[in-house]
Amino acid sequence: MPGKHHQVSEFMLTRRSYPAALLSPPIPDREELKLLLTAAARVPDHGMLVPWRFIVIGKGAMPRLAEQLVKRGGALGKAPSLVNKAADVFRKANLVVAVVASPDSESKFPVIEQKLSAGAVCLSLLNAALARGWGATWVTGFGAHDPEYRESVLNLAPNEFIAGFVHIGTSANQPPERPRPGIDTITTWLDK
Repeated sequence: MPGKHHQVSEFMLTRRSYPAALLSPPIPDREELKLLLTAAARVPDHGMLVPWRFIVIGKGAMPRLAEQLVKRGGALGKAPSLVNKAADVFRKANLVVAVVASPDSESKFPVIEQKLSAGAVCLSLLNAALARGWGATWVTGFGAHDPEYRESVLNLAPNEFIAGFVHIGTSANQPPERPRPGIDTITTWLDK
């Protein structure tokens, strides 16, 4: 029924992530963050497996994550400019929620569906924060994809991975709009 949730559809048509570099305090307090996490957890989850979880990373933990990322980047032979850029994302952050995908390969439900559910959590958390007036963005980086970093720094199990790091804060500036794909160029209609 058109119009039932008009404000929600208007938000979805105009939502825009904020670059992490634009985010600063204030950040959501614990109660506000719990509300955002509750909203994020309301995603499709075939089999009700809850194949994801959250790690809330506060300002005090950011230097350690950045330092370990620099060490790991060096061990992997990453370019120093890439390593420093990735570490700066943590150095400058005030609040990051790591969305950890925890797929269960023994489940009768496909692992790909569990991974997609974790991605849906990232987008739902991002949108919940934006809808509540916070600035937010969803990023990953090489640390999110490196098993040793994930396991040694974030204590992830071998089957787990970072679906996304969602940064949340405040921004005095509205991010500029970016080009979006033309729907006609990315849509195929099958009528028969």
